[in-house]
Amino acid sequence: MTFAETFSTSFWILIALALLGSSMGFYKFVYFISLGYGFSVAVTGVAMLVLFRDSLSAVTILMCLLFVVYGCRLGGYLLLREMRNASYRDHMKTEIKDGSTMPLFVKLCIWIACALLYVLEVSPVFFRMQNGGAVDPVAMAGVVIMICGLLLESLSDHQKSAAKAVNPKRFCDTGLFRIVRCPNYLGEILFWTGVLVSGLTSMQGGWQWAAAILGWVCIVYIMFGGARRLEIRQNRNYGNDPEYQAYVKKTPIILPFIPLYSVEKYTFLKG
Repeated sequence: MTFAETFSTSFWILIALALLGSSMGFYKFVYFISLGYGFSVAVTGVAMLVLFRDSLSAVTILMCLLFVVYGCRLGGYLLLREMRNASYRDHMKTEIKDGSTMPLFVKLCIWIACALLYVLEVSPVFFRMQNGGAVDPVAMAGVVIMICGLLLESLSDHQKSAAKAVNPKRFCDTGLFRIVRCPNYLGEILFWTGVLVSGLTSMQGGWQWAAAILGWVCIVYIMFGGARRLEIRQNRNYGNDPEYQAYVKKTPIILPFIPLYSVEKYTFLKG
């Protein structure tokens, strides 16, 4: 399949919508990768329902609806956390640059890169629908993995919020956090792995495979980078706590049952 066939008009429509969704980053820089991320994924899910309305199946409808649920849940969670938690807002001011001194050209590049990434992440589902791929067990397996990832991410966010409400100055090591230290990031990886799996039997040509794999690799890299950033921050805040030291020595950072307990030394993970 040629470049033009792979990246059809419908694909560029998704990019335009993702640009629109992530444009709120010009109001507040962090929104490029937070609220803009959630909104972009949700709006591309809706767009695919419209673009392929004449060839939808129950499974492809569910895939698109999962994008909508994912994006609305993520955006809603982040927005509520920012609105309700003053200490979180103050903390983020020190953790993430506000972009006020960043040249406009750099912001434009970040905006475009983010929008493109968000479309690449959803591209396996898009390619299945564009190629008219029949629903098969692989597609259904991908949907199941997506649902598991979404549930895992949602539950871990809820458990962390509940733990912080009880003791805001203590690290969270309850519920899913007993299994891995970043179960929300694990859920994110699982969700997008399900998206990739859902398109395995329908993608055609090198361009489609390259786009889908690049989107998956980038989000996995970003999640490990986020885990590294969190580890550095927690080591700074709780490093002298014997309970925390014991916790990090026995609990993998992001992948269950794999003895990877720290990624701090991997400086290539910028998140």
